[in-house]
Amino acid sequence: MPNQVEQKLIQPLFDALQKERFVTLSTVDFETGGPNVSAISWILAKTDEKIYFAVDNRSRIVQNIQKNNQVVVNLIVNESTYSISGEASVKMEKLNDVPLKLALIEISIKEVRDVMFYGSKITVEPEYDKTYDKAAATRLDNQVMDAMRKA
Repeated sequence: MPNQVEQKLIQPLFDALQKERFVTLSTVDFETGGPNVSAISWILAKTDEKIYFAVDNRSRIVQNIQKNNQVVVNLIVNESTYSISGEASVKMEKLNDVPLKLALIEISIKEVRDVMFYGSKITVEPEYDKTYDKAAATRLDNQVMDAMRKA
């Protein structure tokens, strides 16, 4: 249903964000003040009001959030497209039990909006494939998701 607005995640969105998945993240660029969009996959709905995600702690995303904490996550699921806006903060500079230096970012959700254009639905959700060592990718993905669940 287009144009539905909530203050927290509805159940299908919460469920979808219990595993790694493709989303886009919009931040405000710390240098230009313009929009900055990134694709990320290490994302987890901690509650229906909080989302965690992990990125390299040297990422432009971290710099952007430190300058302006307004973010939007774009999620394609449940036959629609959702805009999840909120305020982000660096919860941990380095996520525990992960071999990479990843920052844990927490988003406090302010609004969840169904932004699918009228009279349509998503018939196939985005898919991606890891192009490096599959076993190493799976091991790292599991470490990151487990660490976010424990945080």
